[in-house]
Order: sequence, then C-alpha cells, then structure tokens
Amino acid sequence: MAVLADASAESLNPFITGAVEPGSTVITDAWQGYSGLRSLGYTRERRSQRAARARGEDPGELLPNVHRVAGLAKRWLLGTHQGSVDEAHLPAYLNEFVFRFNRRSSRSRGLVFYRVLELAAGHDPVRFRDLLAGKKPRPAPATWGLGHPPTLERPAANRPWRTGDLQLQLPIPLRLSKYPREELMT
Repeated sequence: MAVLADASAESLNPFITGAVEPGSTVITDAWQGYSGLRSLGYTRERRSQRAARARGEDPGELLPNVHRVAGLAKRWLLGTHQGSVDEAHLPAYLNEFVFRFNRRSSRSRGLVFYRVLELAAGHDPVRFRDLLAGKKPRPAPATWGLGHPPTLERPAANRPWRTGDLQLQLPIPLRLSKYPREELMT
C-alpha cells in the first residue's frame, strides 16, 4: 500500500511498476488511469462495475479482496487510531497494516514475533527526531498583551468571597480580630 497524490496515470504507473512484477496480469476496474499498463509490459484485465450492474450482478463481487483490504484498513485507522493519523505518518501506518495483514493467518505466532525481532535487529537505530514528520509551526506571539484576547474579554465575575467586602454583605457583622470566648461560656 502507498499514499498517492491522485489517481492519474502519472501517479499510478510508478506505483505499479515498483510493486508488480513485469509481465503480470493486473486486474483493475474500468478507471482510465490504468489504460497505459500494456505499454509498460503488463496484461490488464478490466472489470467494469457499470457493466456488472447492467448485467444484474453485484459490482462489489468484481474485486472482493481489494474492497475487503480497503475496508479493513479504513476500519483499522478509524478504530485503532481514532482517525488521528497525521498525513506525514500515513505511509508508516500503512506499512504496519500490511505487515499485520500479511501475517494474519500465521500458524505460529512465535515466528511472527521472531520475524519482528529480526527486522528490528537488522534496522538502523531510530531516534526521536527521525520519527518527527517535520517541525510544527509555532503560533504567533500574542499582540494584545496579558490576559484574554479581545474576543474573549469578559466582565469580572461576582465573587464576594475574594474581596474584603464580605462583612458588608452579611446581615450579621463579623468580628475577625478576636474570638468571643466570654459570651460562649455564659
């Protein structure tokens, strides 16, 4: 799987030549972006969804594995990652999905773990700065001064307990300078 700029022949042809053995039969839908495959040395088997509908067939049955993989990838990105995948990291997530998908029916889960360790041991070290897609731009400094921006200016809340005027608002005056012990004892 790969992230392509668009579905034009200029984007599809380099992906196909890099991923498919020359001389292979490529089964596609009727999209015109695949029309130049014969000149690249591939045999194209075209399956038209429109023609399948006209024949009364289910168009989803033409390329069932393609639709299944695309649906699983979408569900995985939305479910596991909650749709929070940065565009710069999407190729790495797709590589992980392909790794998991290709090993989904492995008979020995221990060998899958062994293969992951083998791949990790043969890989160069990855530092945190290598994981970053790019520096995020910092927001411009505030120009309105301290406090809230002008759009959020609001009047001060009525909080009498934060002021010294608390005694004036109570019906009974409080004397906070001394404790009236004598009055309580009698």
